[in-house]
Amino acid sequence: MKTIITMLAASLALLANAAELPAGMIKTAKGSAAIEREGQKTPARAGAALMASDRVVTGADGSVGITLRDETLLAVGPNSNVWLEKYAFDPTSHEGTLDATVKKGTLGVISGKLSKQSPGAVQFRTPTSILGVRGTEFVIDVKDGD
Repeated sequence: MKTIITMLAASLALLANAAELPAGMIKTAKGSAAIEREGQKTPARAGAALMASDRVVTGADGSVGITLRDETLLAVGPNSNVWLEKYAFDPTSHEGTLDATVKKGTLGVISGKLSKQSPGAVQFRTPTSILGVRGTEFVIDVKDGD
C-alpha cells in the first residue's frame, strides 16, 4: 500500500510540473509591450516565459515575437491585446490544444506541430469570429469596434 501511495504522489507531482511548463517564450520585444499574468503586469522582454492564460498587450510602438513549445510562431503587432487562453502540448505525440483570443490589434501566426497533428485542436477567436487552424500561415486584424 505504501508503494502505491508513493507512486501516486510521484505521478501527481509530475502532472503538476507539466502544468507549470511555459507555453512558450518571448523571442523579441520592441517598444511598449507587457505580459499580464494573474493581475500583474510585467514588461515583455526577450527570454521571458509565456504561460497558458497570459495576455500580451502592446502599445502604439510595441510588438512581440513569440515561439510556442510546438514551434508555432506568433507576431503580436502594435496596439494589440492577445490572450493565450489554453495551451497544452505533448512533445512525444504532438497532441494538445491551443486556444487564443485576439481582443484587438494584429496577430500573425505560423502554425506549428500541434495544428498539423491535431486538426481542430487549434482555435483563434476574435470578438466576432472563431478560426479553426489546420496548419497554415495567417494574420488576424481586429479593429476597435469590430
